[in-house]
Amino acid sequence: MDGSYDNNKNFQFLTFKSMQSAIKVRKNSRCRKTNQYQRKNIVNMKKNNLQDWKDSVSYNKRWMVETVFSCIKRMFGEYVTAIRFENIIKEMVLKAAVYNWFQIITVT
Repeated sequence: MDGSYDNNKNFQFLTFKSMQSAIKVRKNSRCRKTNQYQRKNIVNMKKNNLQDWKDSVSYNKRWMVETVFSCIKRMFGEYVTAIRFENIIKEMVLKAAVYNWFQIITVT
C-alpha cells in the first residue's frame, strides 16, 4: 500500500488481524509514544535501510499488481454494473478469469 494508508488506525487493524504490514510510511515519519508499535518498527527499518524493508514485505513486486489492475480496467472499464455485493464479487471474479484466459491465449 502507498503512503496514503499510513495512519495508526490501519496499523492497529492489521495487528488485530495478526497481519504483517506492507504500508509504506511517509518520508517525514517519526516515532512517537502514541504510534502503534508495528508502525514504529517500520519507521525505524526505513530509517536504517529502506531496501531491507521493501525486500522483507515484497514491496518491490507491487508494480506487477498495479499493471494487472490497469490492464483489467482498460479491457473492461473502471466500473462494475452489479448492485448487490455478492454480484459485484462475482462480476470481478469473472473479469479476472476472462483476463487470465486472454493472457493464456495471447501468450501461446
